[in-house]
Amino acid sequence: MELNHLFAETVRGLSDKAPFISPEAIERNLGKKILLRVGANESNFGPSPCVALAMRNSIDMVYKYGDPEGMDLRKLLGEKFCIDSKDIALGGGIDDLLGLFVRLFIEPGEKVITSMGAYPTLNYHVEGFGGQLYSVPYVDDKEDVVGLSDAVQSENAKMVYLANPDNPMGTWHEKDELEMFVNNIPSTCIVLIDEAYSDFAPTNALLNPKSTPKNVIHLRTFSKAHGMAGARIGYAICNEEICLGLDKIRNHFGVNRIAQAGAMAALSDESYVNWVIKEVAEGQRFYEDLALELNLSVIPSATNFVAMDIGSSERAKELSSELIKKRVFVRMPSVSPLNRCIRITIGPAEERQQVAEAIRNSWKKLPK
Repeated sequence: MELNHLFAETVRGLSDKAPFISPEAIERNLGKKILLRVGANESNFGPSPCVALAMRNSIDMVYKYGDPEGMDLRKLLGEKFCIDSKDIALGGGIDDLLGLFVRLFIEPGEKVITSMGAYPTLNYHVEGFGGQLYSVPYVDDKEDVVGLSDAVQSENAKMVYLANPDNPMGTWHEKDELEMFVNNIPSTCIVLIDEAYSDFAPTNALLNPKSTPKNVIHLRTFSKAHGMAGARIGYAICNEEICLGLDKIRNHFGVNRIAQAGAMAALSDESYVNWVIKEVAEGQRFYEDLALELNLSVIPSATNFVAMDIGSSERAKELSSELIKKRVFVRMPSVSPLNRCIRITIGPAEERQQVAEAIRNSWKKLPK
């Protein structure tokens, strides 16, 4: 029996393409395990020992639902940012929150502005809820804040998305550019600022959530510097009225008890996060040196990954394919001209050495 005709009209018109091909899917196709998983921007340093302990200790309580309000965690986050906990919303990672905000604000046919080649999960949600996407090209490997602002005006858009620092390139905008950007967006348009990599960013690359306009939403996560990607927990800093709106539609038990325990422990261990940030900075220098050795370059990054410029999409694809044969997983950005790069997550020193050796050997095999 064919059931497609029972799908909602919006869903019937969608492609089967998912935002990502997972490392697990690659492993199934290979019939082998990935040895070096450096394409998903997880933290291969793992979580703090106190985070792991807190999560293990909460296992005995897993038969209980987690606090649907996440009150203890929201209070800790409020203290960290000197804001009211009422201005914080929790979700199952930024990906979950993106879907909730699209559902909350976007009617079918309304326009959403993003960058061409930017983090694709937003696009997935916008199309899934019947919104219309309008994409602005990158300029000099950065999301074009002027172009995004102009597109909001010309398209009369309801929402605009900016990742700062950016994924997949690792670039960033400084505070004065960001202030100009948000101040040029009309109050009738929601501004989503994805700050997943905020822990790695210079201080002048972040806006103070306390002083941004009410239509600005800051999205952050425990998936990167805190090493909790698999726990799926993130948060939004936004106006209380927006948080109350989310309460009408969110999955109230979507952030599980174990994840909440781990996130609270993560906030108590700043020394571990500072250590990870220091290691990542060393890793950036390591991959810069590797690129120079191979007569290549890396894009300056304020994230836990580097985008290595291979010169062309064809060469980047060839290198990625050779690396997969060696069971090394990296990613390529999805569109030109960004896809001339491969993206490498920065992990511990031993892993970096193994990745470098695989890249050297793979690079030698490519036709000159």
